[in-house]
Amino acid sequence: MTGQVWGRADEDGTVWVRTADGERKVGQYPGVSQDEALAYFVRKYEDLAAQVSLLEQRVKAGQVSPADSETTIKRLEPSIKDANAVGDLDGLLTRLTGLAPAVEHLREETQRAKQEARAAIVAERTKLVEEAEGLAGADPQRIPWKSSGDRLRELFDEWRRLQKESRLDKHTEDELWKRFSHARTTFDRKRRHYFGALDEERHAAKAVKEELISEAEALSTSTDWGNTAAAYRDLMARWKSAGRAAKKDDDALWSRFRAAQDAFFSARQNANSALDAEFAGNLQVKEQLAEEAERILPVKDITAAKAALREIQVRWDEAGKVPRNDMQRIEGRLRRVEQAVRDAEQDKWKRTNPEAKARASDMVTQLERTISDAEADLAKAQASGNARKIKELEQSLASRRAWLEQAQQAMSEFTD
Repeated sequence: MTGQVWGRADEDGTVWVRTADGERKVGQYPGVSQDEALAYFVRKYEDLAAQVSLLEQRVKAGQVSPADSETTIKRLEPSIKDANAVGDLDGLLTRLTGLAPAVEHLREETQRAKQEARAAIVAERTKLVEEAEGLAGADPQRIPWKSSGDRLRELFDEWRRLQKESRLDKHTEDELWKRFSHARTTFDRKRRHYFGALDEERHAAKAVKEELISEAEALSTSTDWGNTAAAYRDLMARWKSAGRAAKKDDDALWSRFRAAQDAFFSARQNANSALDAEFAGNLQVKEQLAEEAERILPVKDITAAKAALREIQVRWDEAGKVPRNDMQRIEGRLRRVEQAVRDAEQDKWKRTNPEAKARASDMVTQLERTISDAEADLAKAQASGNARKIKELEQSLASRRAWLEQAQQAMSEFTD
């Protein structure tokens, strides 16, 4: 029996335990057999052993905190030393005290896990802070205020969620919150300033556009079509540079401005349409005159062509204005005939210019004289057998004869 190895029982029920320090009385259980008395105190030992085994398992599995482990060890150690139980109390005490390294390792692992968890929490909070600072630090002219404001609210909700789930030490918590709160405050201040300035700009733009509308409405009944159209172009340029008012105001202002323009340009269009109807007969006359002028071409007798064209030009001016949409086309037909007559006259002048003709004649005479001299020199070189001189003179003569041919051709183009 295991109990008999570590203890014994007297006939009167007194039970003893054996330890390294010798036997020690642990109690008395009268009225039962010695084995039953001994077994009773063995069960007490087994209870203590079970507690030590459970602690060993929990420490090994990391299911108990280092502090709770140490508390349990401190509680069990005197219970084992002074236990009224029969069993290997010394061995059990050794097992208990032998848990110290495992508890220390558990403490280190727990501390490391806490540090890693803290670092993760700090990193997660810092990420929120940095994103908030990024939103607050952006250029106000480039910030998408609606989406950025929504995102900042989402970051705040996330901050509160994380704060409920995990707390940091007060110093770190305060420092991160200070940065996060400052970013939110900065963003709100920038937004108020931006929209305050925007409101001022919109009010200013509205005032300018009100003035432009007044000018546009004053011009809407003008019949000075050209100058007024130019004035409206200037008003439109000023309108574009005035900036935008609030959307609702801007749409209403533009409707008024556009209505004034439309009134003027509709009146001008009606007036032009009336003129076009009036000028339709003039167009028919000029169509006939254009056909008559085009029959002058091609120019064969420049004097006759010029006389005929002058007569057509007089009738053309007398015909009067044509519809605006036909003006460029019909005027272009006459301009082409006029240009053809001018080109023909210029060509005739080039061909009959006495000064140019004299210069061409002088060039021919000079080249003929030069060629004659070169031919004489060539004959001398051939007689002397100077091959190098012969070759040079032959090349020179070839060039001069080509020039003479060109000069004679140019001279032949002149007429008397």
